[in-house]
Amino acid sequence: MEQEEIKLMKGNEAIAHAAIRAGFDGYFGYPITPQSEVLETLEDLMPWETTGMVVLQAESEVAAINMVYGGAASGKAVMTSSSSPGVSLKQEGISYIAAAELPALIVNVMRGGPGLGTIQPSQADYFQATKGGGHGDYRLIVLSPATVQEMADFVGMGMDLSFKYRVPAMILADGVVGQMMEKVVLPPVRPRRTEAQIAEQCPWAATGKDGRKHRNVVTSLEMEPDKMEKNNLRLQERYHEIENNEVRFQEYFTDDAEYLIVAFGSIARICLKAIEEARAQGIKIGLLRPITLWPFPTKEIERLGKQVKGILTVELNAGQMIEDVRLAVGKDMPVYHFGRMGGIVPNPNEVIDALKKHFKI
Repeated sequence: MEQEEIKLMKGNEAIAHAAIRAGFDGYFGYPITPQSEVLETLEDLMPWETTGMVVLQAESEVAAINMVYGGAASGKAVMTSSSSPGVSLKQEGISYIAAAELPALIVNVMRGGPGLGTIQPSQADYFQATKGGGHGDYRLIVLSPATVQEMADFVGMGMDLSFKYRVPAMILADGVVGQMMEKVVLPPVRPRRTEAQIAEQCPWAATGKDGRKHRNVVTSLEMEPDKMEKNNLRLQERYHEIENNEVRFQEYFTDDAEYLIVAFGSIARICLKAIEEARAQGIKIGLLRPITLWPFPTKEIERLGKQVKGILTVELNAGQMIEDVRLAVGKDMPVYHFGRMGGIVPNPNEVIDALKKHFKI
């Protein structure tokens, strides 16, 4: 039995350690605050000498995502990481990867925007990640970590889900989780797959060789409308399957809750502390934390919406996830938003004040 390996590290460092231990074949990235430690840690660990994993700093974010595209097309387990403006530059490549039905892992450690914005934390890339920041009708599997442990755990999970459905996966973390330090139980080591295993497990991969069952060319171009529609319909069927099977969330204090908070990432932790303090004041608040931002826990929020008097979404943005919450519960349920922007992180008392203000508690 493998002995647990426990270390104190940043969320970004946990991503790097987990990528090596998950058996990734390659990482292609470009430095940008507040996620630069992912690339820096991989360079320090030098996995090319131990597992053979390729680690390459590309000349740009656009180059990095297209390297991921090429690696994914050949059946390799590949990933990239960046922060908000860098992920914006990757959107065309992400759309191509999704359309070509390839697995890949993208990590976005969010910072404030729009534009260059600030290097301080944000959750304002929710729309970009969950609605498809590139062009066309596509989706990403989006995992939202709230702890450094989840930063590590979601690397292997993201890769597994991505290969299972041949849909790109994204770890959407805010800068707080990327930069804070916590104790982490590192994931177990999984060896990289052999070429024979890749050939067996990925019959869709391109080899460039004739006479094989594998594809010779990977492309998302289709000139005939009927075939293009069939391609899109096939993708939509897969997305429905993911919605049915892969919703993940956590509930806290919801059994007797009269009001509900919905929050993700580091803000869910702040809200949990606010709920504990509110309950000490006799206010019955519950929390639902979406772990998968897509597929979104719509049915679970709809269920809780029938129980509570009102819902508050708390986000580090101007109000993005609130749209999905409102769609889940309908127009008759009062749903409000509280958020801070510019890199300002609210404290529990601000959350309690927002609850009292909106619901006249």
